[in-house]
Formats: sequence, structure tokens, C-alpha cells
Amino acid sequence: MTQQPEPRVTVDLPVRVWGMTADGRPFSQHARAQNISSEGALLAGIESELKVGDIIGVQCEEKKTRCTVMWVMNTGPIKKNQVGIKLLADQDCPWKAYLPMQGTTATILESNRRKWPRHKISFPIELRDERFKTPMRISATDVSGNGCYVESIMPLPIGTVLRVDFYLQNEHITITAVVRTCDPGVGNGIEFTGDPYSSIAGVETTGFR
Repeated sequence: MTQQPEPRVTVDLPVRVWGMTADGRPFSQHARAQNISSEGALLAGIESELKVGDIIGVQCEEKKTRCTVMWVMNTGPIKKNQVGIKLLADQDCPWKAYLPMQGTTATILESNRRKWPRHKISFPIELRDERFKTPMRISATDVSGNGCYVESIMPLPIGTVLRVDFYLQNEHITITAVVRTCDPGVGNGIEFTGDPYSSIAGVETTGFR
């Protein structure tokens, strides 16, 4: 059995970040911590170019920690850089208060698993961000009645609203969805949000056998 990654929590916490830029200059700025876990986070709105492997400081409220830069992604002039960080082994988690208590998440996951069983298959789907014309044709993995996981080296931002198209036994299904998790360089967790009692129920009863 493969070990499941630690669940991440979608938040938008103000933080202060400091350290050295990729060209060796000191920086200090305010940013936002998103997609957090006890081991790391996604930092959004980073103005400076950072170097993968460098150590930076992060402060959330009154708690400070030191982290390793795991990846850097330029998301354009508005959102600036997104940075994935991992806490050093000897550091306390500064956003622990915003994480679910140990055991709570596991209970929710078990409940979801009973309601919507997961299916480890490769399932072709088409994702369309209505802001752009070109659809993304991709294979979903880890599919269930309320969502799926799609692998992509350039995953979509959390909160992106999508239209999902796929076929079940020659029937064309269209459903709305939203991006719930973003693992840069890996993929997205997608939750189906439209018409749950017809389209999604049909996925479970007819599509994944």
C-alpha cells in the first residue's frame, strides 16, 4: 500500500518572509501562506527570485520558523512568484493552529471513502478553464464520485473553476468542478461541484466498474 501524502489545508494567511534572493541580496516582505500542512506551505506573492535549496525565514503571527525552498514558479506580474517551502526538521510549525486536530481529518476521509469509493484507474477527461479557449485533455487518476486527481507538470491554481467533460459508456457527461489542491510539477486535486445527484451518481454506478 502506498503512503498517502499529508492532507493540505487551503488558507490565505498573512506572513512575513525574509532571507537572500537568488542573486545574493537580502530581502524581507509580506506574502500569503496557502495550501498549508504541518511540513510546509505554498507562499504566494513573493516579489524576489529565490533559489531552490536556500533557507528562508517565515513568520506567521508571532511564530517564526526556518524553511527550505523546494520549488519556485513565476505566475506572472499580478501574482508574482509562488514558492513551495518545507520546514526544517527541528522547526515548529507556525500555522499549527490552522490545521485540523490529529484524528479529525482521518475521520472525515473514512466517511468520504465510504460514500465515494476511489478507483485507481486512468480515465481520459477534458478540462476547460472558461477564461481560456484551449481545453486540456488529460488522464485522471484516483477517480471517485466527487472528484479526481489529474497529473500535470503545470497544475492549475487552487480555486480555479473548471468545466469537465468525459464519456461514460458512450454517454457524454459535462460537470462543473473546482481545483482544491495544487502540487507544483505533479498535478491537481479536483472536486466535482455540479449536479451531484445525477452526473456524479452516474459516475459511481455505471462508469468505474
